[in-house]
Amino acid sequence: MNIAVEDKSNVDKVLTISATREELTPRFEKAFREYRKKINMPGFRPGQVPVSIVKKRFGKEIESEEINKYIQEVFKDEVVPKFSPVGEPRFEDMKWEEGELEVKIEIGVKPDFELKDIASFKIDKMVHDVTEEEVEEELKHSLERGGAWKETDEKIDDKSRVTVDAVPLDKDGNPNEEDQDADKELDLGDDENKEFLNALKGAKKGDEVKVTLGEGDDAETFRLTVKKVMKLEVTELDEEFVKEATKGEVTTVDDYRSRIKSQIQNYYDQVSNDMLKQEAMDKLIEAHPDIEIPDVLVSRFQDAHVDRMKQQQQGQPLPEDFNEEEYRESIRDDAEREARWAFIMDELGKKFDDIEIKEEDVDARLSSEADRYGLPVEMVKNFYAQSADQLENLRQNIRTDKLFDRILDQVSVNELGKDAYQEKKKEQRNEKSDK
Repeated sequence: MNIAVEDKSNVDKVLTISATREELTPRFEKAFREYRKKINMPGFRPGQVPVSIVKKRFGKEIESEEINKYIQEVFKDEVVPKFSPVGEPRFEDMKWEEGELEVKIEIGVKPDFELKDIASFKIDKMVHDVTEEEVEEELKHSLERGGAWKETDEKIDDKSRVTVDAVPLDKDGNPNEEDQDADKELDLGDDENKEFLNALKGAKKGDEVKVTLGEGDDAETFRLTVKKVMKLEVTELDEEFVKEATKGEVTTVDDYRSRIKSQIQNYYDQVSNDMLKQEAMDKLIEAHPDIEIPDVLVSRFQDAHVDRMKQQQQGQPLPEDFNEEEYRESIRDDAEREARWAFIMDELGKKFDDIEIKEEDVDARLSSEADRYGLPVEMVKNFYAQSADQLENLRQNIRTDKLFDRILDQVSVNELGKDAYQEKKKEQRNEKSDK
């Protein structure tokens, strides 16, 4: 057995594994004897079929299976310890001719790079304290969600829901009754229905109006007959509403306001924390532009993007005009970026190798998951206890969070109010788009 190495780049290698029939024969002979024990053939006692017949009838299939096993063993025992491949190996070619085996495998190896000093990094953090105006706005939405839509004789406005019969009109204004869209329901508070709102505003039940959708040759005109007008009757803010909205967890209006404020603040704090992590990640990636990425690893991340796209189809095939090769090329930069981040995280893990995941960390995360989904803690614990993979993912997420905490302890954080932060990010995006 021999392994020849061709360097396509500093991080991409093509390995050629070769072996002779003489080297593989002991494996074949052992496999023939093992297979003999498993088969039954007329005229022979079970397990007593002559090896010569086994070779004649099943030799090619058995040899092919053994060759595949041999390649896997060589990769595991010889290639992995020596090269520590990253990503999935790519089998380019395999030949088994005239007693000679030759297999070409492309692998990626980890790039050599020096981790930059993160203490010199400066990143922005959005800081926002919830205002009473925001509380009142959310309270208003809460009361609207608890309200009921009721039919009315009032005029239509931007808060109405209407039911209309829509009849298309030709260029001469003649109706085409056969193609009418009867009992069409429209929420005029939806931005998508602005053209309908402009035509219907001020009308009442029984009125007829015309609306033109689109422009130029694509324009279509309809006659709308208003059949029903609905207005939202907002519920009253009282203790009864509070108890129902919170399932009895809160009983007074003041406590309900405090609860809403706390929920909004938690939301902003979480968003701020997520954006801070993203900023730190972006800074680290930008600071290491020269990390070489193996092709096989880029392919793995491209595969993951395509798989997510297919999952979003919920079992339906991708559109007929979808060009997977073009799509994969369009996301190549993103795939390289994700791979670069994976290498950086690996180095950071070595830098902060004293990070521990304790049982109390896991318990705290499980309690947080339970609160998030409104489930009993024991139910969440039982779920993770039944899935080793899910539990390991949970532990990895905790480790990542702890790693980010270490990063953020070392970088310089510039706190900005919400408006200032958003304005700065807008300017940065504009600068990038102008380049």
